[in-house]
Amino acid sequence: MKRLHLHVSVPDIDQAIGFYTTLFDTPPTVTKDDYAKWMLEDPRVNLAISSRGRSAGIDHVGVQVDSAEELAELATRLKAAGSTTFDQEATTCCYAKSDKSWVTDTAGVRWETFFTHGEATAYGEDEVIPDASSAYCAPPPNASAACC
Repeated sequence: MKRLHLHVSVPDIDQAIGFYTTLFDTPPTVTKDDYAKWMLEDPRVNLAISSRGRSAGIDHVGVQVDSAEELAELATRLKAAGSTTFDQEATTCCYAKSDKSWVTDTAGVRWETFFTHGEATAYGEDEVIPDASSAYCAPPPNASAACC
């Protein structure tokens, strides 16, 4: 089953945790000094927040899947639609190990489709955010996409 993913960059992690805990009436399922995540069932969403020096606001959106096969299916559909994807295997990001496929939509919004297959003890490396002006394409293979 798929789950919508939203990642928001926040200026104050503690203040944001308080806000989202109140909004969803539940504490985060993961809490770190610079990151928090809610795996909600109603609405079915993976909401992640981080305070890692990026501009405040929506960092990226995505779809979390439950298997490598679902991830391959989504990546195949994106490619069939004429999109260029940037695929990552066994990457560490947001205190998790995941396989990912990134794309930028026609409006310049970065989308991440991903399958998480383990936890990590570190956030992972902050990666370069692709220029949003290159709408409907992914970063070149030698560049990195932002994570989570």
